[in-house]
Amino acid sequence: MIRAATPADVPVIHTLIRELAEYEKALDEARATPEQLAEALFGPHPAAYAHVAEGPDGEVVGFALWFLNFSTWRGVHGIYLEDLYVRPEARGGGHGRALLTELARVCVARGYERLEWSVLNWNRPAIDFYEAMGARPQDEWTVYRLTDEALTALGRQA
Repeated sequence: MIRAATPADVPVIHTLIRELAEYEKALDEARATPEQLAEALFGPHPAAYAHVAEGPDGEVVGFALWFLNFSTWRGVHGIYLEDLYVRPEARGGGHGRALLTELARVCVARGYERLEWSVLNWNRPAIDFYEAMGARPQDEWTVYRLTDEALTALGRQA
């Protein structure tokens, strides 16, 4: 059901990313191309990794895309889960849980001490799903982001 993504999975992962962006009401922000995704996942210096969930017929129905982070406090890597998505018609079949279980297994096997991600505040089904597995929100932290014009302006300062 769960396997590491291969270069042949790039088109379906790209489609799933766009489906996720549409679900999150941000399709216009999903600008990554299949070529960028292929380079990030399978280029000479991979920046991210992915696992896919297959349905009973072998069709890819979900994915988890992640990258390594690092905790200065713990002194070891962790996994940051950038995207987790399972197509609506495949939800309830255990694919999301299996994807998270595989990432937890990777963490344990490699000595990583954290598996982290963000969830939109309004996404109650996802929040309930994560909390049912023992995940807890980090309410004392607020995510900040520089992007687009603000990032460019700051980056141009001497």
